[in-house]
Amino acid sequence: MVNVAKKPITRRVAIAKGEVQMAAKTLELIKENKMKKGDVLGVAQIAGIQGAKRTAELIPFCHPIQMDHISVRFSFDDNLPGVQIEGQAECEARTGVEMEALTAVSVAALTIYDMAKSADKTMRIGSIRLVKKTGGQSGDVSNE
Repeated sequence: MVNVAKKPITRRVAIAKGEVQMAAKTLELIKENKMKKGDVLGVAQIAGIQGAKRTAELIPFCHPIQMDHISVRFSFDDNLPGVQIEGQAECEARTGVEMEALTAVSVAALTIYDMAKSADKTMRIGSIRLVKKTGGQSGDVSNE
């Protein structure tokens, strides 16, 4: 791991996005909460938050960070068709929270896939990316 002991503690925020593309019929089942496994987005939201909190256990060189706030939000995209995912992670620390935001989105996407795979084997997870970061030595970054 990189030594961050001498870095100042600053307020850090990271926002990541991604998507799960699926058949229009599958999207309707999710919208109507008619998937066999239950509330797809409710479970995916919890999974994304849990994933962000456990990032240091999943990614070998990530520092464990005390998170102040994690959110996972979804929007339906009929043009995709599919679900857009946004994850946000916030903390006051010596190192950034980009990996936590990216992990939140990734785990939420995987959960959507798992919960809907009985209805659609052609789903595609994609476009997972960091869109914004604030705080830290490298300053603010916007990638959208």
